[in-house]
Amino acid sequence: MDSTARVRCSPISRSEKQPRMHSDRSVPWLDAIAASRSRAFGLLFLLGLAFYLPGIATLHPMDRDEPRFAQATKQMIETGDGIDIRFQEEARHKKPVGIYWLQVVAVKAGQAVGVPDAIHTIALYRIPSFIGAQLAMIFTYLIGLRLMGGRAALVAAALFGATILIGVEARLAKTDAVLSATIIACMLVLAEARFGTRERLPVLWWAGFWIAMGIGILVKGPITPLIVAFAAFGTALFGGEGARFLRKLETRKGLLILLAMVLPWFIAIAIKSGGSFFSDSVGQDMLAKVAKGQESHGAPPGTYLAVFAGTAWPLAPFVLLSIPFIWRARRNPRLVFLLSWALPMWVIFEIVPTKLPHYVLPLYPALALATGLAFEHFTAPKRWIAKLVPFLLPLPVLVLAVGVPVASFVMARSIPYAATALLIMALVPAFFAMRSLWAGEPMRAAALSCVASLLISFAAFRFALPGFEPIRLSPRLASAVEDLKCNDPELATTVYREPSLVFLTRTDLVMTDGRGAAEFLGGQGCRAAFVESRAEAAFKSEIAARNLTPRLATRIAGINMNGGRKLDIGVYVMGETR
Repeated sequence: MDSTARVRCSPISRSEKQPRMHSDRSVPWLDAIAASRSRAFGLLFLLGLAFYLPGIATLHPMDRDEPRFAQATKQMIETGDGIDIRFQEEARHKKPVGIYWLQVVAVKAGQAVGVPDAIHTIALYRIPSFIGAQLAMIFTYLIGLRLMGGRAALVAAALFGATILIGVEARLAKTDAVLSATIIACMLVLAEARFGTRERLPVLWWAGFWIAMGIGILVKGPITPLIVAFAAFGTALFGGEGARFLRKLETRKGLLILLAMVLPWFIAIAIKSGGSFFSDSVGQDMLAKVAKGQESHGAPPGTYLAVFAGTAWPLAPFVLLSIPFIWRARRNPRLVFLLSWALPMWVIFEIVPTKLPHYVLPLYPALALATGLAFEHFTAPKRWIAKLVPFLLPLPVLVLAVGVPVASFVMARSIPYAATALLIMALVPAFFAMRSLWAGEPMRAAALSCVASLLISFAAFRFALPGFEPIRLSPRLASAVEDLKCNDPELATTVYREPSLVFLTRTDLVMTDGRGAAEFLGGQGCRAAFVESRAEAAFKSEIAARNLTPRLATRIAGINMNGGRKLDIGVYVMGETR
């Protein structure tokens, strides 16, 4: 047996151990599932469906990033141009083309099987993110099998899959779930190269590494290679075996695969944009985020740690309670690999002024797996501060159970009874998960936490958000257009200019002010204008001056989910033909 096999099979050293709590040595149903890889895959697949499917078809486009991505994809389909990326007439050169191509495939597949109005169906654009989240959880499990026992690997993967952040990203038609899947796929090959027993990796493995890297670059530029490089070099420097395992990646052949994947589009977009893609994506996007907070998303260092308990729930309490073990075992090669994956980029993300919660999502699997290693050496918390950590399991559920119906009643004068009931039900497994952590039973606590997360998923994404009418301004305006007495009217909007309105109506939606809306209605053919109350005085003055008599078809009031501003929008129409 070679040295890598010895590292893989060797237990954590005696100095790193803590006494085990016998009460958590066996969770019979979990042991039965973990004993079979096919059963474990089946459970994770079903969990992914339960975690991520609720709401994927009923949630309206969530402004602003998601509909920007979806609208750019829609324009690719409308124009047949798969090279340039545009939102209306504006060049969208902040990210590469990968996610748009994946969304085009999903929408085209929907059209092929007869999905009505597929090009405006946001659920189709979300399919790549849904699949990416599923793969991210399964790849996490496969990495775990190379680092720990099957039961701990399964629980760690499920905990990662249950986190709030991956659940949100699985339902949004943007880059981050797919990006995470590419990074975790690369990490799986690295783990096999470092801790596996084979002297050489099969072609499927090393080629898969470079293919995943190429997809990651096409989806979000340098993030995938940067995170993977930190993990590889950290493991080589501090993992006890040097860099020999990196030879298994067949770098020369792999780089040819990588370049064949990414160069054609980068060359094509450089020619088509006259080089502006690189100045926009590198200069105006990436470097601008490093220099200062961009698009009102600036925050001080430590922000990700401060919100970790919320974005990483229910994983966060398990990570916090595992820190003492991780510190003692930090020189173990398996933890070196996981820490090299998570810590360098976490520090960089904390330093960069622009902060968004999803930036650290690809690092969560490393924390989940480090926690999985700690599970086999977990004891009941004894110090008072450690005893407070399990409260983080029921606390967010309690906040939601109270906050969701109260917020809904205050803003919409209604109570989402189904969502509220599910949130109250989620308190039960969350409470028992807290008790299990106090008793030193992390496996049982993790399983109960996943049940609580599943109930929250249904409550929030299936019932609360889709049923909260005040924030569904764009779908209601699009529906109002369908009710007009003319086919395919030209459209203009004032004040309310969210990307979701462009996506759900038409690409050439005119953005204007009150006077411009009146001028627009004076044009030929059937036309409709969305005039918000703040622009209505100027609008009415101008239509009087132009001797126009538009019909007020309806009024739609609600809340702009970006900023929480209350809006009252009149839908005015001219030139109706039926």
